[in-house]
Amino acid sequence: MTNSLTKRPIAIVKQANRFFLGSTLALFLSAVTLVSHAQFLYKFDHQTVEEFSEDRNPALTKSMQLVSNTTNYICLGVPVSIIVKGLLSHDKSTVKKGLFIVETIGISTAITLSTKYIVNRERPFVKNPSVIKASDGGGPSFPSGHTSEAFATATALSIDYPKWYVIVPSFAWAGTVGFSRMYLGVHYPTDVLAGAIVGSGSAFLSYKLNKWMQAEKKRRKAVETFN
Repeated sequence: MTNSLTKRPIAIVKQANRFFLGSTLALFLSAVTLVSHAQFLYKFDHQTVEEFSEDRNPALTKSMQLVSNTTNYICLGVPVSIIVKGLLSHDKSTVKKGLFIVETIGISTAITLSTKYIVNRERPFVKNPSVIKASDGGGPSFPSGHTSEAFATATALSIDYPKWYVIVPSFAWAGTVGFSRMYLGVHYPTDVLAGAIVGSGSAFLSYKLNKWMQAEKKRRKAVETFN
């Protein structure tokens, strides 16, 4: 009994190390890829935003502004609704699902804001006066905060409720949010891609952390019971 209890935290630490090493390797390879294609990405970023700015359709612009503006409301409303539902029905598991989304958004926001001011990339409309912004956008550009927040919510919600009718609309909305930020001239494609990675990655990181804490809590209870 004691031997199995001793092995469990070791196994958890090994899993955490593998996850950390895997994530580090993925980030390293991504960085190498970005550097090796820096010139191509630079041209792609600027040409894409310029073309969107030049060829905007009034009706589509209004639609993209609407989608972009829903981000904060949905990212706040979804977890709050789930938590309230859980409290009213006295369902602790539902409350935990809502809190999981809140934790994910918190992690995503922290990573996004710190990265923004470390990289300190200028917005497209600041760098290139020919790009006319059609939405609010302040502070550094990389990564996209709206996109990271949307993908954090979509991924966490999909983990909570792994059904196609939750996953498909969630990611369709998050993807449209990302597209809207490029179309409206406030973010580059690489800003949006980075935001999507940060948001989704934050959900998986939060999921792993919660699993680890639950396993650790069970282990401690088992040790106390055994003693």
